[in-house]
Amino acid sequence: MKIKGMNKFVIKVILILLFFINHLDGKFTIDNLKNVLGSELVSCKEGTGFYRNGFCHTGADDHGTHVVCAIVTEEFLQYTKSQGNDLITPRSYFPGLKPGDHWCLCGYRFEQARKAGKAPKVILNASHIRTLKFTPLEELMKYAK
Repeated sequence: MKIKGMNKFVIKVILILLFFINHLDGKFTIDNLKNVLGSELVSCKEGTGFYRNGFCHTGADDHGTHVVCAIVTEEFLQYTKSQGNDLITPRSYFPGLKPGDHWCLCGYRFEQARKAGKAPKVILNASHIRTLKFTPLEELMKYAK
């Protein structure tokens, strides 16, 4: 009986480890908690982020890479809607955004909006270090709030 109990315990431990690995993108490093400035990542706003925990961090299951903490503008909201991502309209799982709201944006969408001249302001200490894979820090600084 002890062997069966031990096997269940080992399976639970493995499942827990797999969960954390999945949410840390397979890396057990402090970089997962760093912002674009290299310091500790701070909260963007409660309820935002891919994991809806207020932080713009990412993991293996976040295919959009929601890492940019932005203060959305009407111009940005209309732009992203025109690109097929309606962030304005409320849905059962989403409140809808209005100008001035803080929200974790996909790195690619921010960069796309920046190149189109429609990028919103960003909060650098709440934007995950992975943002730098999409937009150089020098460019992000131009949108810093």
